[in-house]
Amino acid sequence: MQPLADPVDLILLRESALLRATDPVVVVDDQGGALVDGLVAQYGAGEVRVCCDALTDERAVVAAAGRRPQVRVLPPGPELWQDVRGVVVRLPKGLAALDETAEAVARWADPSVQVLAGGRVKHMNRSMNDVLSRHFESVRGSLGAQKSRVLIATGTRPPGEFRYPLSAVDDELDVTVCAHGAAFAGPSVDLGTRYLLSFRDSFPASARQVVDLGCGTGVLAVLAARTLPHAQVLALDESRAAVLSAVATTEANGVADQVEVRRTHLSEGVPDASVDLVLCNPPFHRGNTRDSAVAFEMFADAARVLAAGGELWAVYNSHLPYLRALRRLVGRTDVVGQNPAYTVTRSVRST
Repeated sequence: MQPLADPVDLILLRESALLRATDPVVVVDDQGGALVDGLVAQYGAGEVRVCCDALTDERAVVAAAGRRPQVRVLPPGPELWQDVRGVVVRLPKGLAALDETAEAVARWADPSVQVLAGGRVKHMNRSMNDVLSRHFESVRGSLGAQKSRVLIATGTRPPGEFRYPLSAVDDELDVTVCAHGAAFAGPSVDLGTRYLLSFRDSFPASARQVVDLGCGTGVLAVLAARTLPHAQVLALDESRAAVLSAVATTEANGVADQVEVRRTHLSEGVPDASVDLVLCNPPFHRGNTRDSAVAFEMFADAARVLAAGGELWAVYNSHLPYLRALRRLVGRTDVVGQNPAYTVTRSVRST
């Protein structure tokens, strides 16, 4: 089935008709394969390279591309950008993610490269132009269509030193946080994670197999490793930026031998009933849209991997109705701590 293009895909495809069909084109964060499908239709045999942060997006693109030999999925790095003169990007939610992508394009792509960065007008702001202007001589906006617009950047500026991953020391937790551009909260500890960690001395001391589900930059994994020195910690996230960040964070804090980081959807590959403790600070947005479905998927998956009597410790915004879901999906759930902003719960897997 042909993937459906949304207004952002359509305006990006309209503008990409100006790119040279003989050059390799890089597509960043295609969400369902429609961009890749459209570009292949426009360019025929021209090479289309794809890089997605989210594993689910990457799989959707691979499914949409089928066996087309001109479509290649690559991680970020020099090979992705070599000889590239056209880049098609769905604008990310955060400015740091856009900055890291623009920095990579300016460093490794052909100097004549054109960057087409599209998004919904309501989610765009002048700061995006400013970020692109750090790396390109010219940044202009396209004509809008269906409440969407494309920023067009050309003329690469000389790249400076690598800025990513960013890093910062959190003195309160005595942890160095490393973050690539698309990682949630950047090189800082978000307030929900900090609140959950205030109860870390109550984590079950007997736990030997621990999972940080949706690990982000890996702060929970690092502190779990320190708190439970006899445990092996598995840090899981579907975001490539999160996984790269978590690897850097575990290395910076000297626990890389105790923490394994994997890019997975939920806890794929973890056997049923094999884990003693799951830590989880679930997102309640999917992109720019509020969506609690992801949290419920994570709770159900935590229940799958937990052994009988194993514990899920979760933190979430206090206004969200997660307590009933935790009791239904996992087992007995108690509120360990609550303030106006966040709630921390402990759920015990039913036998």
